[in-house]
Amino acid sequence: MATIGKNLSSYNKDKVPSAEWMKIAIVVSEWNEHITSQLLKGAKDSLLDNECLEENILTEYVPGTFELPVGAQFILESKEVDAVICIGSVIQGETKHFDFVCSGAAQGIKDVAIKHSKPVIFCVLTDNNEQQALDRSGGKHGNKGTEAGIAAIKMVDLKKRLSSRNTSLGF
Repeated sequence: MATIGKNLSSYNKDKVPSAEWMKIAIVVSEWNEHITSQLLKGAKDSLLDNECLEENILTEYVPGTFELPVGAQFILESKEVDAVICIGSVIQGETKHFDFVCSGAAQGIKDVAIKHSKPVIFCVLTDNNEQQALDRSGGKHGNKGTEAGIAAIKMVDLKKRLSSRNTSLGF
């Protein structure tokens, strides 16, 4: 298990660029709301902690994790944002539904990022049981939402730095 021995909420603030100019959207699944609301809190707190202005954080909701990619796409087509964080929680059940939802969400989120050439961050918990999800949404393993917020900031900064380098080097 990748999260054993790692706190998802830990990051070195000195290695995170300022997000004061960034516009970040967060699309949140309403399914497993008691989990996704905590992931949202972690993402927003990390953005605010790194100087993103509250008015530059847009939050929208979709019914479930499977709808996250199209929610992100709707945002990118209608709003000027630098990145979208997709927040969801899928907990293993007795059927293959889990596999289809997880696979569709992961592939869809990746496809939207590539289509729009903007960071679309995968913050979807895919756990075997509810306790694992609780542990990763503010519990003993920290908050995956915090990690997603930091990833969004770093990816937006990377894109900006690479764009400015290409311009200054004549590429």
